[in-house]
Formats: sequence, structure tokens, C-alpha cells
Amino acid sequence: MKLSQQSKDAIQLSLDNATADSRTGIPGIAFAAIDRSGTYLTTNVSGVRGASSKEPMTLDTVMWIASLTKLITVIACMQMVEQGKLSLDDSKQVLDLVPELKDVRVLDEQMNLVGRKVDFTLRMLLTHTAGYSYAIFNERIRDFGVIPDHTVESYFKQPLIHQPGTTFSYGVNIDFVGLLVERTSGLKLNAYVQKNVFKPLGIRDISYVPSKEMRDRLARQHYRGEDGVLEEGEHIWNFALKDDHGVFHSGGGGCFGSVEVYLKLLAMLLSNGKSPTTGAQVLRPETVDMMFENQLAHLPDFGRTPIRTAIPMLTNTIDDLYPQEGNPPQGWSFGGFLTLKPAATGRGNHTLWWAGLANLYWWCDRERGVAGLIGSQILPFWDQKVLHQWHTCEKAVYDGLEKS
Repeated sequence: MKLSQQSKDAIQLSLDNATADSRTGIPGIAFAAIDRSGTYLTTNVSGVRGASSKEPMTLDTVMWIASLTKLITVIACMQMVEQGKLSLDDSKQVLDLVPELKDVRVLDEQMNLVGRKVDFTLRMLLTHTAGYSYAIFNERIRDFGVIPDHTVESYFKQPLIHQPGTTFSYGVNIDFVGLLVERTSGLKLNAYVQKNVFKPLGIRDISYVPSKEMRDRLARQHYRGEDGVLEEGEHIWNFALKDDHGVFHSGGGGCFGSVEVYLKLLAMLLSNGKSPTTGAQVLRPETVDMMFENQLAHLPDFGRTPIRTAIPMLTNTIDDLYPQEGNPPQGWSFGGFLTLKPAATGRGNHTLWWAGLANLYWWCDRERGVAGLIGSQILPFWDQKVLHQWHTCEKAVYDGLEKS
């Protein structure tokens, strides 16, 4: 599989235009797409690691990948499901492994804590139907005053916003999946994924606690003001940029890595759980199939309910997670959002995708054998300039494949 030079040039031109003004555009951005063999279809970088930096953005520039971490945690979890160590639907197992959650209650619309009617399962955590949310997306959680930090105890204090199993709410669910992996394996999450996910894939330089060498290649974090101007600011995950001293390894958003290394994860999924470069079978083919199955068929419009910002410095309001002409049913799998029907960019049926808070976006299209990732380090989330680049670059990939 090859990509036309015309498409490669179009992608580069688009990114260069976006980074031309580092104050109002995008300081630095990296994009790459691969085929099923893990071979690059295109690699494109533009700009610098920070608005005040002269260091160029590269494919191996280290970024805080935020919720791109979720896919890593899900892969680790599904390994344990394969082995029979974790059950998708055993609520008793969840509470036996994490008894701290036995007393978690629901914060209702009147800010009263009420009891849970049912216990949640691993499946509910994986599909964001357990009842948890994020303070950045929910005013009740924000006003309740318990925002998880670098300690696991802070996560235990957060209430639910709805009864388990009733609806979709994106939140700290996958952090508890990571904790289940830790307590089942007896390893901290970083140690588990290094041994069982990253090493088999030949991946280095991705970690919950970045090494000094990784920190030397770290992109700066930027905040876009209401006037559209960017400023560099303190890193939101600054506590992990120091030596590991009991920091909670957030399975929902704690990893640092690069576009280059993350694509090896996507290549494994394209290849039915087997690394096309090392030959290691990380997941069984039937497990990968499960990760691309829609778990929310009963909620076909879940992503069209606006997700309002509760902390504007960190996220914009999201009106529709993935607008498509005709409003076809939307899906959610264990790994992320599923576009169930072909999209305007050219992606095929049941394409899996998700995003990271600092404006990173990936997609994995098993039908057409293509995956890609675009990465920046800008807050708030859902930055329209980065979103435009993602859709522009993805479309150029598919347009180029059609012409090759």
C-alpha cells in the first residue's frame, strides 16, 4: 500500500500553514499514518516543540498523550480477560479487588449523595456507563470539590453522576480499570504494560514516569486564550515529570509517549493482535474483534448529546463527538468511539478512534487497513485548529490511497 506524493505534499503544506504563526496557530504538530504491515504511508511534522523554543517538532518528540493512555489500559485489561483473570460482567469481582469502591454513591441534580441501586461491572467501566464523569465536563463533580490528582485516594472520593448501567458519561472509569489490572497482576500499571504490552511490540520511550531522556524531548504545553492567542504554561501533569514517588499511574490519562511509538499499538490492532514488526501476539484475534464491537447499540446517539465544558481552560464544549451526514448510529467499543458507517474522510466501517486532552487524535480502520495519529500539546481540548488538521490530513491519506 502506498500514498501518492501529491497527498504527502498536501498534508505537509496544511501543517506548515497551521504552524506559520505560533501565537495564534499551532506551535508544533506531528502526523503519521501506517498500513497493516506497520509501514509508514506518510510522516509529517511541522513547527517547534514550544512557542518559545527553537527545537523542531519531530516524530519522536515526547508528548503527554493524556486519554490516548486509555487504549493501552484497555489492551492490558483485555489480556487479563483472555487469561480468565478478569471478568467483564462480575460486579462482585470488581468490589473484591477494589473494596474502596463499595461505598461510592451517586451525586444527584440537587447535589445530594444517594445510594447505588446496582454495582458496576468491568464492562460498564470499559464503556463509560458505570456512572463516573470528569470534573472538566460536569459542573456537579467540579462543584463537589473532589478532583482526582496524583494519588489513588483522590479517585476513590469521587461520586458517580448517574446510576450504573443507565447511560454514557465519559470519565475516570478507565482509571479504575487500570487499578484492576494492578491488583490482579501485583504490578504497578507502568510495570505491567512495559512487560506485557510495550516490550512485545518493541516499544521504548513510552511511560507513566518519563525518563530524563524522554523529558529532554518533551514538547511544551500551551493554553489558548479566548482571544485565540497561545501561551506556554505549567504542565498539567507536572507531578509525573519528576521521579516516581508513589504517583498514581492513571490508566485513563497518565502516559507520555510519541506519535512514532503509539503507532506500533495501532499497527498491532490492524494486524489482529500481532505485531507486524516483532511477530509477538499481544492479543488474540477474537479479542481484537471484541474491541471493535459496538457496546452501546441501545444508545445510537450518545455522542450527539453536547458535552458542556465545566472548566473552560481545559476543554471546550463538544456539540457532537463525530458529526456525520444523515446522523447514522454512533458506537462505543472497549477501545473508544466507533464510526459505524464510512465517513467523509474516507475511513471505512467500524473505524475506532479516540483523543487526548492536549489535542491528540488517532484512528484505526481495520476495514481499509489504515491507522494514523496527529499530536499537539494545546489546551483546551477540542481545539478547532487541530481538529481541522486532523480531518484534513486523514482525508488526504484516503484520497491518496485511491489515486495510488
